[in-house]
Amino acid sequence: MDTKAAIAALAALAQESRLATYRLLVQSGPVGMAASKIAEALGMPASSLSFHLKELSHAGLITARQEGRFIIYAARFDTMNDLLVFLTENCCSGNPCTPVCGART
Repeated sequence: MDTKAAIAALAALAQESRLATYRLLVQSGPVGMAASKIAEALGMPASSLSFHLKELSHAGLITARQEGRFIIYAARFDTMNDLLVFLTENCCSGNPCTPVCGART
C-alpha cells in the first residue's frame, strides 16, 4: 500500500459513522450485509448510510455486490491487512515484533 492509499483509508475511517459501519462489516465477515440490515443495526437513515458506504468504497475498504434486489456490502480484508502492514512495516527498528499485551483502557 502506498502513502496516498493509506491516507485515504485512514481518512475514511476517521468518522464515527463510517468506523461503526466498517467494524460491523468486519464482524459480518466475507458474507457481508445488505444495506438495509446495516442501517437497521446502526440506527442510521438510508440516505446517511449511502453517503458513508460511498466513502468507504472509494477508499477501497469495502466492496458491493448485487444479490437479487439487494446490494450486499462486505469489508475488503486485503485492504485492511495492507493498511496494517503499512502502519507497522518499520515497527521495532526492523526486529521481529512481539505483541504488547496489557489491559485495555
